[in-house]
Amino acid sequence: MAEELTGNVLVAQSGGPTAVINASLAGVIEEALNHDCIEEIYGGLNGILGILQERLIDLAEEPQQAIRGLRYTPSSALGTCRYKLRKEADFQRVVEVFKAHNIRYFFYIGGNDSQDTADKISKLAASTGWEMRVIGIPKTVDNDLVVTDHTPGYGSVIKEVATTVREIACDAEAMGQHDLVYILEVMGRSAGWIAAGATLAKRRDHPNDAPHLIYLPEVAFDTNKFLDDVAEVLKKEKYCLVVVGEGLVDSNGDYISTSDGNQDSFGHSQLGGVGDYLKGLIDQHFSGIKTRSMRPGHSQRAAATNASKADNDEAYLAGKAAVQAAMDGYTDKMVVLTRGDSDQYACETGLADLSEIANGVKHLPASWINEDGVSLNYQFVKYAGPLVQGEVVVPHENGLPKFVKLGKSAVQPLLPPYEVGA
Repeated sequence: MAEELTGNVLVAQSGGPTAVINASLAGVIEEALNHDCIEEIYGGLNGILGILQERLIDLAEEPQQAIRGLRYTPSSALGTCRYKLRKEADFQRVVEVFKAHNIRYFFYIGGNDSQDTADKISKLAASTGWEMRVIGIPKTVDNDLVVTDHTPGYGSVIKEVATTVREIACDAEAMGQHDLVYILEVMGRSAGWIAAGATLAKRRDHPNDAPHLIYLPEVAFDTNKFLDDVAEVLKKEKYCLVVVGEGLVDSNGDYISTSDGNQDSFGHSQLGGVGDYLKGLIDQHFSGIKTRSMRPGHSQRAAATNASKADNDEAYLAGKAAVQAAMDGYTDKMVVLTRGDSDQYACETGLADLSEIANGVKHLPASWINEDGVSLNYQFVKYAGPLVQGEVVVPHENGLPKFVKLGKSAVQPLLPPYEVGA
C-alpha cells in the first residue's frame, strides 16, 4: 500500500465539453470525500487558464444535490479552455499555485492536449521536489485518444447523431421523390468515429436505411465518386442522406473545408463548412435536385437529454478510478477504459502513461470500413453498439430539463496576480 500524501485535491476540465464530462467530475469529488488524507477539494475554473490566474473554488462547499446533479448536466461545470502552456513562466506559475494551496493530487479531465499538459506539469513539479500525484481522466467526443478502448463522451454523441439521422430520415422520406439530398455534417477533426456512429441508425434487417453514404476523414475524398454515389442512391431511394465528418481530406491530406484558415492556441485548424461544400457540388452538377446541408455543431456534444447511460456511468467510473489510483500511489497516468473478450459487453478501468497518450491520434480501423468507402461493417457496430445503451434520467421543470450550476465559492488567492500571455 502506497504512503498517503496529506493535502488538497485540485481538479479541472479542459478542451471541448461533452454530455458526460461532469459525471467524471462528480466521480472525483465523491471518491475524494472518502479519504481522510484529503483535506480540501478544489476546482480550477476554466482549466489550466484558471489555475494560472489562481481562480479556484471550494468544491466541498457545494451541496450534495448539486454534486449529484452533475451526473445529468452537460458541458463543463468548472468551465474549460484551450490554452497551451508555452513559456517557462507559465509552468513555474502552475507549480507555485500547487505549492501555495498544498495541492498533492491533481486530476485533469480532458483530451490529447490536456494529457500532454498534465504530463509536463507533473514532471516539472517532480523536478522541483514537490511531491504530488497527477492522474488524467479521458474526455473527448472524437474518441481519438490512443490506448483507451473508447472515451467518455463518445457514446453519447453518437447516440445523438444516430437519433438525428433517424429523425431527419423520417422528414426526408415524407418529402423526397428521388430528388432530395440531406447532408449532415458532424464533428471529428482527425478521425471518423462520430460520422461512423451514424451507421447505428440503420436497423439490422433494413440495409437501405439512412444514412446512405458516410464520408470519413480516414478515406480520401474524391469528387467524382461522391457525385456518382449520390446519383446511384437517388436511382433506388426517394432521398439520399449523407453524413460527413468535418475533418474530411483530399488525396493530398488537406482539409476539404476550414474556417478561413483560423487556428486555435494548439495550432489546430478551425473546421466547419464541409457539408456546405458538398451541397455546392451537388447544386453545381445536378439539376432538379433539392439539397439541404445541416450542421448541428455544438448541440451534438451537449445533448444530455439523449445521453447514453452506459457512457454516463463509465465517465463517473473514470473519475472515481482516478482518485483511487492516486491513493494507491500512481502518478503520471491516465485512466483508460477496457472491455473484456467475451460477447457480453463489460467495461473496466486501467492505467496508461500520460506520455503514451499525449498528442497521439487513434483512427478508425480500416478493416471496419467497407470496400465502398462510405459504409461501416459489423465489426464497427459490434464495437459501438454497447456504448449507446440506456437513458440518463434528467429532471424537468416547466417542461424543460433542469440542469445544475455550481455555486463556485471562491478560494482566497495566496499569490500575486499573474498576467496570462505577458
